[in-house]
Amino acid sequence: MPHPPNTAKILVAGGFGVGKTTLVASVSEIPPLSTEELLTVASVDVDDTAGLEHKRTTTVALDFGRITIDAQLVLYLFGTPGQDRFWFMWNELAAGAIGAVILVDTRRMQTSFAAVDFFESRRIPFVVLVNRFDDAPRYHDHELRDALDLDDHVPVLQGDARERYSSKLALVELIETALHRIDETA
Repeated sequence: MPHPPNTAKILVAGGFGVGKTTLVASVSEIPPLSTEELLTVASVDVDDTAGLEHKRTTTVALDFGRITIDAQLVLYLFGTPGQDRFWFMWNELAAGAIGAVILVDTRRMQTSFAAVDFFESRRIPFVVLVNRFDDAPRYHDHELRDALDLDDHVPVLQGDARERYSSKLALVELIETALHRIDETA
């Protein structure tokens, strides 16, 4: 009798409007569960939409997707909400996660600091994926690493969350990073 596949929980995190929902949707083999809701007038003074003038929806709980790597491994992807008023959910979402992909928008770098701090303080492995928006400034990896104050062992990738290939590369890098961390502690 074949063994059921191993499963791994991965978070997709970052600030408001960085592309978390998009990344989950780009790689999920099932229609992703999304808790996107329309932005309302009530959020005008609460959510910083500078640079996101065309954004009409936001994740209010989580996004969920699944990708089968092979017969032995299935990844469950959980996209976190980005606004700080929903950060209280991150602790629950992080429980049991092997790691996280932190998305960064270089037009709004400051929105990434909280996610980096969250995973560093909990010693949860993570990789950084700079989501290359068309109008976003481009930086070299060492400049991004300095701006985000990242340790040398944290991988920095650049790609497009809309493209399945970019998103898959970030997931593969995260799995390798998490496995390396396990090897170090064994």
